[in-house]
Amino acid sequence: MFELNDKKIVDLEEKANKIRELIISSLLEAGSGHSAGPLGMADIFSAFYFNILNHDPKNPGWEDRDRLVLSNGHICPVRYAAMALAGYFPVEELKTLRKIDSRLQGHPHRTSLPGLETTSGPLGEGLSQAIGIALAARLDKKKHRIYCIASDGEHEEGNTWEAAMFAGKERLDNLTLVIDRNNIQIDGFTEDVMPLEPLKAKYESFNWNVIEVDGNNIRSFIDAVSQARSVHEKPTVIIANTIPGKGVDFMENDYTWHGKPPNKEEADKALKELRTLGGKIRTE
Repeated sequence: MFELNDKKIVDLEEKANKIRELIISSLLEAGSGHSAGPLGMADIFSAFYFNILNHDPKNPGWEDRDRLVLSNGHICPVRYAAMALAGYFPVEELKTLRKIDSRLQGHPHRTSLPGLETTSGPLGEGLSQAIGIALAARLDKKKHRIYCIASDGEHEEGNTWEAAMFAGKERLDNLTLVIDRNNIQIDGFTEDVMPLEPLKAKYESFNWNVIEVDGNNIRSFIDAVSQARSVHEKPTVIIANTIPGKGVDFMENDYTWHGKPPNKEEADKALKELRTLGGKIRTE
């Protein structure tokens, strides 16, 4: 965990690229779902499931596991793909995404799939849930870490800021929030719909430790998480600047891909690009 060398980084980058391929394939099979956010977060989920988290896919209810709460549940294809590669369930099951009676719903359902900490859907709730888990860990004198992933767009929800204020007040240093700062939401760019800046200063004013990184640089992101573990008396927020649609040229930075899947022609084009990129990662 957190031990990085060039070989490990390449392995994590390869896994991120494979996650992106699985996202495209599962969205095509489902015929619905979100593309841009999941693709943009593949590097971060690769880092979490294959380097950062203290977890056990064969024992997902392990009491001392780290907790990962996904607030922006609509990007769940990236979580499902990472979990499948990590061994929580067969990769083939990704083909059931969003289908009736599938364990892989369009928003994660905690009691349907082992390894999920919460059920998500309405945006803005995840940070409050993670705070509750962090407070419980403190009361129980547990050493595991609590991580919460949230979108930038859901910061338009007022309860996110109530939660941020409370976490700062309680000095929850076992909590790390990761904001997917991809600058898009379903209606357009965040700074056009409802400006969030200065985002860093807002969190600092609520007594948070703030780290800003390139969320598509795995080494930088893991270093930021490592820094967060050394901070005491404050929760940490990592503002991870990501490219929505990362890895698929015609999707990158295009907000219209926020909430739609590729068709067969688009998926074939995306998979060809990703497989070419995968070959480059292995040979560099």
